[in-house]
Amino acid sequence: MKPSTLAMILAGGRVDELDVLTYYRPKSAVPFGGFARVIDFPLSNLLHSGIEQIAILSQYRSYSLLNHIGTGASWDMVGRDRGVSILPPVKGNSDLKAATDWYRGTADAVYKNLDFIRYHNPEEILILSGDHIYKMDYQDIISYHHQKDADLTVAFLKVPRDEAKRFGVAAIDDEDGELGGRVTAYWEKPENPEADWASLTVLVFKPEVLYKALEENQQADSFEFGKDIIPQVLAAGKKVYGYKYKGYWGYTRTVEEYWQSNMDLLGDNPPIDMEDWGLRTNMDHRGIRDAQPALIGSDAIVENSLVYNGCVVEGTVRNSILFPGVKVAKGAIVENSVLFFNNKIAENCSLNKVITDVNSSFGDSVSIGLKVGETDGAVTVVGWDNHVPQGMAIGVGATVYPHLEQGKWPQNNVVAAGEVLK
Repeated sequence: MKPSTLAMILAGGRVDELDVLTYYRPKSAVPFGGFARVIDFPLSNLLHSGIEQIAILSQYRSYSLLNHIGTGASWDMVGRDRGVSILPPVKGNSDLKAATDWYRGTADAVYKNLDFIRYHNPEEILILSGDHIYKMDYQDIISYHHQKDADLTVAFLKVPRDEAKRFGVAAIDDEDGELGGRVTAYWEKPENPEADWASLTVLVFKPEVLYKALEENQQADSFEFGKDIIPQVLAAGKKVYGYKYKGYWGYTRTVEEYWQSNMDLLGDNPPIDMEDWGLRTNMDHRGIRDAQPALIGSDAIVENSLVYNGCVVEGTVRNSILFPGVKVAKGAIVENSVLFFNNKIAENCSLNKVITDVNSSFGDSVSIGLKVGETDGAVTVVGWDNHVPQGMAIGVGATVYPHLEQGKWPQNNVVAAGEVLK
């Protein structure tokens, strides 16, 4: 039976607020939770929702994303009627100029692949962001979309009114109570929000409605689903419904939000339960599948942390997440931190509320972030492929760019709080 739903994952953006974490990768490919990538969440949701035709729209520094997705086999997306297609922008054919240029926004990315969509001839088109942390059965919103015979159905989550200005927000009537209702107004990141239902960038379109909206949008100077397409469809008098989602949603647009979403994996009853959610990832990427079991030294202390295969811990790790290949030497203390693949923490180091990107090493007695035992303060970020000289003190909320040349480290061994070193 031919699949009826085509899913399009918007996975190409960098997101400046994540700073050095997206210096060499799109946000969707940022590591998460000790072994996974952010895009694993929508991909796993699609797998468990039985949606088997998927396109991933990628543009910014796509290598790590493409390498992670592979054939799609990790999410069971290989077969006669199922698969994952990677759709980067293309250039070079002047006869097809409209379809051969860089993606100018989320809506333009989909527009430039309308030939791909029409080839699949879906009954509905599911548009997803590739960079949110949540669990959803998309069949629920698709069923609601069909039940209401909607032209467009959007998933929304209620947020505090004082935070609503960061999102696209909608006014939704009470037509179907807790399930959802008609969208009566929509604002993209309003300065003074009049509603508190925030868009999750989960959209279900009737194909002909999407085609028409994208064609009309080509005459504009902005090409985004939230800012342009949703208001445009509403203004055209189409039936736009809001599906009310009530589960966990990690927005992770900023470093602080990304850090907090990782911390939400910890504790006795964590808000994110990756095993219960059935999260899938590519275990061959970075050799996760073949890593040796984690080794915990006889004098080591590990409390309320996720420590994955390939790690060696001889020091103290509390309230932290360690990706494969991390080594924590004797006397080192790691608290409230997220350490990506293959970081090496030498003796007597102290890292507190720190995110370290891949392949970095930290010399003896390095101190980064908060003092041991403190919990209140900004996240400190160290970009990938760095060697932090011994004795260096990096203050709270500081940022170190990737591949920092050794001559650029301060001679007094102090990086001030909030300083950006590049």
